[in-house]
This record gives sequence, structure tokens and C-alpha cells, in this order.
Amino acid sequence: MSKADVAIGKIRQLYAIEQRIKALAPKQKTAQRQQLAQPILEDLKTWLQANASRVPKDSLTYKAIQYTLNQWDYLVGYLDDGRLQISNALAENAIRPFAVGRRNWLFADTSRGARASATVYSLIETAKANGLAPYDYLRHVLTHIAAADTVEAIEALLPWQTNMTTSSV
Repeated sequence: MSKADVAIGKIRQLYAIEQRIKALAPKQKTAQRQQLAQPILEDLKTWLQANASRVPKDSLTYKAIQYTLNQWDYLVGYLDDGRLQISNALAENAIRPFAVGRRNWLFADTSRGARASATVYSLIETAKANGLAPYDYLRHVLTHIAAADTVEAIEALLPWQTNMTTSSV
């Protein structure tokens, strides 16, 4: 079994705990994490420290071990707060469109074009964050914006104000 397999096995144990406790209240999650996950994390840290000197310093495995050890305090922070997630995948998924967009924005020919793209991306992501289907929301806004002649009418088009029904995004 490779070193990566061993580390992944320990990490899978942590995720299995999260799966079992996902329905608990935050205080209960904290208690369960400290009882069940903390020993696994301590074992993982000991294993990482012991294996750091057993792999070549220019290898990706060494870099991964060092990164994990250097970020250890952040990694174990979720143990002390049941409201926190074990993974930052939700945050990464939320910012992914902007990371992709950043590459695409390099091709905006003018500052007006770049501003228009940023506006559309903002509308789409805000619609998603409010549980609206982006296409339907943009269509709704574009259909009604010309008639919005007051601040109140414009505010009524905001995703959290609109009376559109929510959908799964």
C-alpha cells in the first residue's frame, strides 16, 4: 500500500464520521468530532511527521505532507465548531465560476465589455445563491427592467425581492 493510500484511508475515516453526524446539532457535532475524529487526526499527524523524512524532498508526496503539516491548525479547526464543514468544497464551488470567468475576462475588448460581463456573472451567481434558475431570472429581469421607473420597481427585480418561484440550481 502506498503512502498516499494510507493517508487517504485515514481521511476517509474522517469523512465517514461526518456522514454519520451530519444531522446533529452543532454542539453535538463538536462533541462527536472531538471524541471520534480527533484521535484519527492525531494519528494522521503522527503518521505524516514520521513519513516526511522517508520520501524524497523533491517529490509531490513530500510537498503534500509538508503542506498538510504547515496548515495543520487550519485543518483541525473544524473540530471545535460544529457549524464548520470538514471541507471547503462548498466555498470552492461557489467561486469556481469567477475563477473560470477571470480567464475569460482577459478577452474582453473594452472596459465596457468587461463591466457588462461582470454584471451578467454577478446576476447569474446571485440568482443561484437565492435559489433561482439563472436563465429564468435573467429573462424576468430583462422583460421587466424597461418598465421599472422607480427605485422601488428596480429593487423589486433583485433576486431576493422577486416573486419568482425558486428552483433547484
